Amino acid sequence: MAKIELKQPVVEEISANLKDAQSIVLVDYRGLTVEQDTRLRKELREAGITYKVYKNTMMNFAFKGTDFEALTQYLEGPSALAISDSDATAPARILCKFAKEASKLEVKGGMVEGIAYDAAGIAEIAKIPSREELISKLLGSLQSPITNFARVMNQLAEKGGASACEATDAAPAEAAEAAPAEEPPAE
Repeated sequence: MAKIELKQPVVEEISANLKDAQSIVLVDYRGLTVEQDTRLRKELREAGITYKVYKNTMMNFAFKGTDFEALTQYLEGPSALAISDSDATAPARILCKFAKEASKLEVKGGMVEGIAYDAAGIAEIAKIPSREELISKLLGSLQSPITNFARVMNQLAEKGGASACEATDAAPAEAAEAAPAEEPPAE
């Protein structure tokens, strides 16, 4: 009975972290050096990602009866859980990038916005730029035509745009001088 009472707060902690999660990624961290683990934890913390090592049985209890139950198949060997409640692609992006540098870190699988993915699926999600990068690219692409239009209009005004306007204003006056004056019709 005492063991169950000790485990309950851990299961509740995992469940509380999962409640608002946009994405979670499970990794096998075996073989990471202390320096690598410290660097990884710092990167994840700076991105607002909760990263913690839990016993598989605790995660299994927390996943049961939730959308995250599909992840129980990845709960073999030591597992760490990275959870983001703000940026859906951040855990996958940071962990996959780090796994390239630290070959011992193995992505097992995860869930992004309610859909479960294996390691290959998480690797594909990791290729998606962050929300901030996507917004800046969108703003850049929206701003580019406006900037180009303004630049062209400025060049026209500097080069010969003013004389072209004068020519169009002068053309009707010259045409009026060249045309013979019409006599009023005879009554």
